[in-house]
Amino acid sequence: MSILTVKNLSHGFGDRAIFNDVSFRLLKGEHIGLVGANGEGKSTFMNIVTGKLQPDEGKVEWAKKVRVGYLDQHAVLQKGMTIRDCLKGAFQYLFDLEAEMNDIYNKMAEVTPEELEALLEDVGNIQETLTNNDFYVIDAKVEEVARGLGLDDIGLERDVQELSGGQRTKILLAKLLLEKPDILLLDEPTNYLDEKHIEWLKRYLQEYENAFILISHDIPFLNSVINLIYHMENQELNRYVGDYDDFLKVHEMKKQQLEAAYKKQQQEISELKDFVARNKARVSTRNMAMSRQKKLDKMEIIELAAEKPKPEFRFKEARTSGKLIFETSDLVIGYDEALSKPLNLRMERGQKIALVGANGIGKTTLLRSILGEINPISGSVQLGEYLYTGYFEQEIKQANYHTCIEDVWNDFPSFTQYEIRAALAKCGLTTKHIESKVEVLSGGEKAKVRLCKLINKETNILVLDEPTNHLDVDAKDELKRALQDYKGSILLICHEPEFYQDVVTDVWNCESWTTKVF
Repeated sequence: MSILTVKNLSHGFGDRAIFNDVSFRLLKGEHIGLVGANGEGKSTFMNIVTGKLQPDEGKVEWAKKVRVGYLDQHAVLQKGMTIRDCLKGAFQYLFDLEAEMNDIYNKMAEVTPEELEALLEDVGNIQETLTNNDFYVIDAKVEEVARGLGLDDIGLERDVQELSGGQRTKILLAKLLLEKPDILLLDEPTNYLDEKHIEWLKRYLQEYENAFILISHDIPFLNSVINLIYHMENQELNRYVGDYDDFLKVHEMKKQQLEAAYKKQQQEISELKDFVARNKARVSTRNMAMSRQKKLDKMEIIELAAEKPKPEFRFKEARTSGKLIFETSDLVIGYDEALSKPLNLRMERGQKIALVGANGIGKTTLLRSILGEINPISGSVQLGEYLYTGYFEQEIKQANYHTCIEDVWNDFPSFTQYEIRAALAKCGLTTKHIESKVEVLSGGEKAKVRLCKLINKETNILVLDEPTNHLDVDAKDELKRALQDYKGSILLICHEPEFYQDVVTDVWNCESWTTKVF
């Protein structure tokens, strides 16, 4: 049975087409991976099927009474609500049923025996719904999911407005999983999760009975939970059975077959045109030439899609730094309260270090304390000499209404417009992206603009806070290669072992010095 049917969908922004006559069906129990390069329209597709965006053309039809759960990272959480309140909101429809049942009990004293029988039947049905949907163990369910995603570490009585963007996303994901909708729509759910909680989500989705559509650039995670791939490319949406690796094989084979057919057809077209040109003027061969021309006119021309620009990252390197990069002396990090024991850490030139561990233990706080952006609670940081630092922040909260060209030009006023455009193009952005406002770009495209600024700055130490969030597979692979080639030092926060293991010389597990209990 089809839960969701999309027919002849076309959509675009300005003169930039995203979809052209796309059709799609989602069946009960299907676990779908929605893949494609940054900017191909994956999040736009999610916004259209959930009704947040109206398509230019086409129909979106949901089956009747389908409960849809969408992980929307822009949802607003109300001030004054605790994490527990927010998670219990997943069961609001059950609380409403309980209130309805209590109203029925109050009516029972004033009704006739016939009416009482009908009311008792209603109460029985509501009671059965409450029991089947775990109403009487809600608190236990809330705590189980909160523990699985690490929300119990934050504290379930914390006000949601005090939390970071990543923590708020975790709450929205936890609430969504508690709702157990008929279909889950998940847009890069692992972006703000650490390894332990990604593992928990993986097991949850493997056992999930209902359907889901998952956007993710974390291929090992994607492969472990899905059984179908829908690939978005060149305004089309194509279905492949199997996981991402199976899709890649079939997609590459189809591409090679199309290229072979294209070459063969181009050769045939060239020969036909040549024959027509040489023989249309002669009376004796004019009919044959006309016949060849008709064949040319009726031919369905094979077209190859324009090659998408692949990112090319090469970090500009400054003069060599001193031997010491930084050294901490009894450094205690935190804001209102300490997040760490006294730390005595040392980093030397040439080291490439990954900071790993659960979310919320202070990895970003440590980076910002070392960079001098925030003051430590106690202790000190000594920085080495001749440091030229490039910093990639995990999230930029302010909206950016500059065009990509203006945004990069502000940082590099000495560049010509040609140089700015070339730098952005090298990061895998097309002309349409480059001329767009940063605010309308996808998460991956925004990350590429920020990387563009980073690679064009001369550095000898890179401080990177989860740089792979939102990046597509090609961009991630290229970033990994560029970091391997980089001669400077690197301090990196990352939750993807397959990304950082081949880059770094050392791994620091921050859970060993946190004050938080695990």
